[in-house]
Amino acid sequence: MRSRKVLLVIGFLITWTYVTYYILLRSTGTHMTYFQKQKLVHLGDQAREQSQHSRNLNRNVIEFLKIKYLEHTQQQISSTTPRISIVAAEISNELVDQQQQEQIGEEDPSKSRKIPTQTYLSNGEPVIPILVFSCNRITVKKCLDNLVQYRPSVEQFPIIVSQDCGDEPTKEVILSYGNQLTLIEQPDLSDIRVLPKEKKFKGYYKIARHYGWALNTTFQVGFEFVIIVEDDLNVAPDFFEYFLGTHKLLKQDSSLWCVSAWNDNGKAAVVDASRPELLYRTDFFPGLGWMLTRDLWSELSVKWPKSFWDDWIRHPQQRKERSCIRPEISRTRTFGKIGVSNGLFFDKYLKHIKLSEDFVRFSKINMTYLLKDNYDNTFLRQVYTYPIVTYDELRRNLIAADGPVRIQYTTRDQYKRMTRLLGLMDDFKSGVPRTAYHGIVSFYYNKRRVHLAPNANWKGYDLSWS
Repeated sequence: MRSRKVLLVIGFLITWTYVTYYILLRSTGTHMTYFQKQKLVHLGDQAREQSQHSRNLNRNVIEFLKIKYLEHTQQQISSTTPRISIVAAEISNELVDQQQQEQIGEEDPSKSRKIPTQTYLSNGEPVIPILVFSCNRITVKKCLDNLVQYRPSVEQFPIIVSQDCGDEPTKEVILSYGNQLTLIEQPDLSDIRVLPKEKKFKGYYKIARHYGWALNTTFQVGFEFVIIVEDDLNVAPDFFEYFLGTHKLLKQDSSLWCVSAWNDNGKAAVVDASRPELLYRTDFFPGLGWMLTRDLWSELSVKWPKSFWDDWIRHPQQRKERSCIRPEISRTRTFGKIGVSNGLFFDKYLKHIKLSEDFVRFSKINMTYLLKDNYDNTFLRQVYTYPIVTYDELRRNLIAADGPVRIQYTTRDQYKRMTRLLGLMDDFKSGVPRTAYHGIVSFYYNKRRVHLAPNANWKGYDLSWS
C-alpha cells in the first residue's frame, strides 16, 4: 500500500511540473520582452531537467521495490510492509549494496552458496542431494571425508550441509571443503521454551526444528528424493550405489516410505557377511542414513513435531502400515557416542555394528522382489514353512537339518528374553520390534538364517508392548 502512495506522489510532482510550464507558456502571450523570453526558456529547461530527474527517481523506486519486496510477497512471509524513505541517495545506496553482496557471493567461495537447482540429469536420472545435519562437532570431517571419497558423481549427488548452533570451529571445517559441498545455516538460533520437567530434552526440540527447516529448504528446490545423513556417520563404499538401486522402489510401491542404509541388528555376530547384497522390508523406521521422497515430506511437514521427531515418525498415525527397505549389512555406522542421547545404546550395540566393505552393484540388480506383493508371497510364506527350534538347540547346534529355522514367540516378555539371549536389540517403538516385518525379526546365528517370529495367525503390532 505504501509503495502505491509513493508512486502517486511522484506522478503528481511530474504532472504539476508540466502543468505549471504549460500555464506560464499560455499566459505570456506575444508581448514578452527579450528578458522574459530568456527567463521562460530557462524555466522550461529547469522543468524538463526536473521532469527527467523525477522519471529517474521513479525508475529507481520501482527497481528498489522489486528487489526489496517482490520475493517477500511471493513467499507470503510478510505481515506489515516496511516503511520506505523516499530519498534518492538511500535508494541508490541500497541497490549498490545488494549488487556488491551478490558479487561477493560469486567471488568468495567461503560465503554460503545457493543450493544447486538442477533436479534431473540430462539422461533423465534424478539428482539426489545428500543432506548432512551438523551442529557443533568438528568431527563432521570424518563424515564429509567419507561422502566425498565415495561419491560417484558431484552432479547427481550434491552434498548440502545444514548447520545449526552457529558453532564457528565446525563451520570452518565445513567451509574448508570449498565447492565440493554447499553450506546452509539454520537461521533461528533462539532459545526454545519447554516445561521444567522437559528441560533436559531441549536438545531434541532444537533437532526437530532444524530438521523441519532444512528439509523444507532443500525440497522446495524441486528434488524428488533427499538422503539424510547425520554428522556422526561413516558410510560404506557402495553407499551411493545402494540408493541408486533402490530409489525407484519408493515411486513404484506406495507401501514403502523410506530406504535406510542401517540395520539395527547389524552386529557382526548376527549378520551374514557372505550376503552383502541381501535387502529386507521392515516395519520399523531405522533412520541413520535414509532416503525419503518429496511427496512424503509434503505429507509430514504440515504436522512436523516440536521434538522427538524419530519416535513421532514411528507412530501408527504417521507410518500408516508403510515399510522401509534395510540391508543385511549396514551401509552406515555411527561414531558419535557423545550427543543429546548421551551415548544411549552406543557401547552395548552401536559401536559393534558391522559396516559393509564390499561394493555391490545394486543398480544392476532386479529389485522387484522387494515390492510388497512379491515379498509377501515369498518371504512370509517361506518363514512359516521353516522348522521351529529352541534357543538351546540353536546355540548348541543340535539341529539336524541344514537351512533356515524359526524361533516362535507369543508374548512381549518371551520376545525380550529371547532377544537378550541372542544379542539382538530388545526394545519396541510404537509396538514394533527393531528390524521387524509383520512381527518377524530375521538375523544370522551360528552360520544359519534364523527368523524370530510370532504365531502364523499374528494380528498386528500391539502398542502396549512399547
